[in-house]
Amino acid sequence: MTDFNEAAWLWVAKGAGAVAGSAISLAYILPTGRREAAVRFAVGLVCGLVFGGTAGLKIASELGIEKLIGAGETALMGAAAASLCAWWALGLLQRTFSNGGIGRLFRSGK
Repeated sequence: MTDFNEAAWLWVAKGAGAVAGSAISLAYILPTGRREAAVRFAVGLVCGLVFGGTAGLKIASELGIEKLIGAGETALMGAAAASLCAWWALGLLQRTFSNGGIGRLFRSGK
């Protein structure tokens, strides 16, 4: 069990970052119900796992620290950022459509 290879540690780092980003997004803007909380957490988790490595590489290169931090730290940072940003993008879309902004374009009738 203690013989984790590097790939396993990267998955653990991505998972921890994704959970942390999802938890921060839930705490920062409280959900209106259990369903919204579950959806936000799941979306954050999936986005953190899928885009965590790429986002971490981009953030590290923009900050100029890609040679100073390890692969696990990069994955953790990227997963947390991707997870947190996933809710912000979905929240913006949800509020835009529910408040009648862009949603008026897609409604039939008047």
